[in-house]
Amino acid sequence: MRECWLGLFFVQAGLSPGVFLLNYKRLAGKPLIFKSFSSLKVHEFDALYAKIEEAYPAFMQKRLYREDRKRRMGAGHPFKHRLNDRLLMLLMYYRLYVTSTLLSFLFDLGQTNVLKNIRMLEPLVSEVLPLPKKLHRKVRRLRTIDEVEAVFPGFKAFLDATEQEIPRPKSKRKRKTHYSGKKKRHTVKTQITVNENGLIVHKTKHARGSKHDYAVFKWCHPSLPDDVRVGFDRGYVGVQKDYPEISSEVPFKRQSPGRGKRGVKAKELTSEQKTFNQKLSKERIVVEHTISRLKKFRVMTHTFRNRLKHYDTMTNIVCGLTNFRITGTMAI
Repeated sequence: MRECWLGLFFVQAGLSPGVFLLNYKRLAGKPLIFKSFSSLKVHEFDALYAKIEEAYPAFMQKRLYREDRKRRMGAGHPFKHRLNDRLLMLLMYYRLYVTSTLLSFLFDLGQTNVLKNIRMLEPLVSEVLPLPKKLHRKVRRLRTIDEVEAVFPGFKAFLDATEQEIPRPKSKRKRKTHYSGKKKRHTVKTQITVNENGLIVHKTKHARGSKHDYAVFKWCHPSLPDDVRVGFDRGYVGVQKDYPEISSEVPFKRQSPGRGKRGVKAKELTSEQKTFNQKLSKERIVVEHTISRLKKFRVMTHTFRNRLKHYDTMTNIVCGLTNFRITGTMAI
């Protein structure tokens, strides 16, 4: 299905996959198609590529260095494609999440070499992007009020979790631990924290789909300045009691009358409580918008086909690309 609609893009772009190979030079001449394929505008891609090109020699030196090396570095068969074409291939894989078979055809590359090229570049891309873990390290070093307000405008942060489907595990134990009663699928769950502008300042490692959002928060939550108020949804009821040191805002929830009182409705919220809930909901929409930005990358939308050991690396890069698009810079 994805291969069919991808063919429509070639028609619109005036490209024929049977004659032309896909590369940066050809695709950059079609800005709208370039953004649809890579999620970045041409000037954003150029800015990212400039940073990667600058860090590439040191990265390759570190990657290839061994004390017992017998051949000089650089020996062996060179890469078939230029660095910018390999970066474009990585971004297309993340954005469209097509099969490696299709990418091998588009880039005239052996199918087994597609993921090898992508896996080789991932650590370098992670090195230059504003990943959430880098921002969180910066947040933990904030000291003055001005520094805190620069990262958290309005002294506000918002937290939520998102799920992604995975193939049905072969292991009976994993089938039980990764089954989400909410999604009725086998999933993994990730929790993110954003500021008022949607910038992702913290992201957890993936958790089992059966784990409740609040359980994920207890397992791993961000360390934020005391002046920052964190907005939660109703799934985090109890955080104010369990974590009084965290300045938090949780929506009011109607209290159930309890067991043995069938037919008795829960007490309605007061007008002040409803007003508070509406205000918090309008503020929290920013974290929903950020999750929507992440889901633009189909590697975080479709069933995750890769091994779960690569999940955190790939989703970190998606968060870094989203942060880069929000801030317009890779500086931390």
